[in-house]
Amino acid sequence: MQKFPISEEFALKQTSPKILGSGVITGGDKVISAYDLVEQMEYLYVRIVKAKELPAKDVTGTCDPYVEVKLGNYKGVTKHFEKKSNPEWNLVFAFAHDQLQASHVEVVVKDKDVVLDDFIGRVFFDLVDIPKRAPPDSPLAPQWYKLEDKKSEKLKKGEIMLAIWKGTQADEVFSDAWHSDAAAVGSDGVSKIRGKVYLSPRLWYLRVNVIQCQDLLLSDKTRAPEVCVKVILGNQALKTKISSLKSVNPSWNEDLVFVAAEPFEEPLVITVEDRVGPNKDEVLGRCVMLLNGVSRRLDNKPVPAKWHNLEKHAIVEGQHKEAKFSSKIHLRISLDGGYHVLDESTYYSSDYRPSSKLLWKSSIGILEVGIISATGLSPMKSKDGRGTTDAYCVAKYGPKWVRTRTIIDSGSPKWNEQYTWEVFDPCTVITVGVFDNGHLQGGKDISIGKVRIRLSTLETERVYTHSYPLIVLTPSGVKKTGELHLAVRYSCTSYINMLHKYTHPLLPKMHYVHPLSVTQLDVLRYQAIQIVSARLGRAEPPLKKEVVEYMLDVGSHIWSVRKAKANFVRIMSVMSGVIAVAKWFDQICQWKNPLTTILIHILFVILVFYPELIFPTLFLYLFFIGIWNYRSKPRHPPHMDIRLSNADAVGSDELDEEFDTFPTSKSSDLVRMRYDRLRSIGGRIQTVIGDLAMQGERFQSLLSWRDPRASALFVTFCFIAGVCDVRYAVLDRDVGVGVLCVETS
Repeated sequence: MQKFPISEEFALKQTSPKILGSGVITGGDKVISAYDLVEQMEYLYVRIVKAKELPAKDVTGTCDPYVEVKLGNYKGVTKHFEKKSNPEWNLVFAFAHDQLQASHVEVVVKDKDVVLDDFIGRVFFDLVDIPKRAPPDSPLAPQWYKLEDKKSEKLKKGEIMLAIWKGTQADEVFSDAWHSDAAAVGSDGVSKIRGKVYLSPRLWYLRVNVIQCQDLLLSDKTRAPEVCVKVILGNQALKTKISSLKSVNPSWNEDLVFVAAEPFEEPLVITVEDRVGPNKDEVLGRCVMLLNGVSRRLDNKPVPAKWHNLEKHAIVEGQHKEAKFSSKIHLRISLDGGYHVLDESTYYSSDYRPSSKLLWKSSIGILEVGIISATGLSPMKSKDGRGTTDAYCVAKYGPKWVRTRTIIDSGSPKWNEQYTWEVFDPCTVITVGVFDNGHLQGGKDISIGKVRIRLSTLETERVYTHSYPLIVLTPSGVKKTGELHLAVRYSCTSYINMLHKYTHPLLPKMHYVHPLSVTQLDVLRYQAIQIVSARLGRAEPPLKKEVVEYMLDVGSHIWSVRKAKANFVRIMSVMSGVIAVAKWFDQICQWKNPLTTILIHILFVILVFYPELIFPTLFLYLFFIGIWNYRSKPRHPPHMDIRLSNADAVGSDELDEEFDTFPTSKSSDLVRMRYDRLRSIGGRIQTVIGDLAMQGERFQSLLSWRDPRASALFVTFCFIAGVCDVRYAVLDRDVGVGVLCVETS
């Protein structure tokens, strides 16, 4: 909860955009719209499908056709085909209605030439005659049109198939269309600025339990072997310790954990090695297996262990030859579907479901986010001697990533795109980031800022429209890089299931029954991020590595003085209530307020004689505190507080340390070693302090109504517990009196 006032520059602003919100399109036609959280934008769509029997224009008796769609000052061009009189383009052009400065649309077919392109034919359409289409209407069917010459006379040969209509951004062709606001981008660059929906791969923890080996064949039988097992999965490689049994039958019983992604592409390679000298290992055998046949574990019960044959490859006359022998390795391999593979920070995770779909519960709600616009974006690059930004947004929730289209050369882009996610846990966070597109110039995508919204802080069925400040920390200090305008709605499909979710632990059961160490989780999270980044980078257009890492907070665990101070302030804020009670008790003991001291002593005497009233008193006190705090409950979703993160008070020397490379770039080797060690240890301490503060803040928030459902449940529980304890205390007293009377009589 926000504790300190912050400057207006970094404050959250409530807005009133021209959105429907109710799902009904105005203008007479009552049609349910999928785009009711964003401003409706009208477009003129022209779909060029194909042409046939185009007349020849070249001396070779053929033509190299392409199509121009002209609308006022805007012109969209398809690619050309060489020597083809029946080309197929299947391309959609979208012209923004507020940019139209013409009364008709002209579709021209031309022949590509070296010097001057030849005119083949054209088709005219008046804007007033173009029909309107609103989903869920079926797409408008394309039809054939005869081409006309420059005198508007029909050609004997040559037709073009197209469809033309007026619609909004809710049209299904919107994301794949060529847009008039990107007219400066060539046909080759259109695919790099389109909006897309991505799905990150489903991740599993692969556990390899190395038990023992049997009948290993050694090249030198006179020495005691020092055997270890090396396991490789893609870019991940782990080794067991050297076996304490210096024999041909070594044993380990050691777990090695990896991250695997569906579909499973890399095989699991297991190699048995003997340490024959410093930095020199001899391969005693290896086996390769595919993950598709590996057992999937859903609970804490171990899967059966199996013996696997080891193969040894020897080099004979420059060729690898397989040597058959009876060495075996005893392994227990499983894909642990009962865990959730963390690729995000636990506190900011958008998904806590286990890997196996068999353990998934039904959804509890729907999250809808309208990415409306941005204002005041900082220029990220230079073009023609001036600063410019080609901005797009990326939103991530669960395995679904969405990317808006790129608005070219604008510091105040308007996207007006809406997306929907299924919600399985209310204690999750959606992240929306703003980036500058570097595809067009072959550079990196530069991050402009991001916004996080925790779903548990949202009231159900309410539309939140706010302008969020984009705040970044730079080597020169905290900086505002613009504002992002969002509309958010969280709809509940099962209120009972949602409330029941609050009674469950945060992570799946396996994380508590068979927990992974902190070091393991750090390494596995890093591997998970690398896998997700590589898979999303293979899409078209790709989500670049720097985008994925920025959205997933890579490097957030690195030590910094600023974060340590901020976490200390968080702990002090959580403990402020205990400190206040201690000061109040001290004032009572010193009779600062005699009347209060007398009343507290009377209450103390009552509790001494009737100790069964202690818990009812405590619960009723918490109940009334929760009811009292309801009047000041937050009305807006939380946002970044630069005071809470200590971003506004950080010094230049602390910033220099935070933005220093890891490992450090200091010149002295000794300083580098000590500095890195300090940062590594400090990062662990910082994480522990942050986790302690997080748990305290969660308990504190039960009475703050930041999450109205959790606070309502806790306050109701306190009231019922208090009343029941009072009744129990009264009944217990009456029974005691009755027993005493009976014994006396």
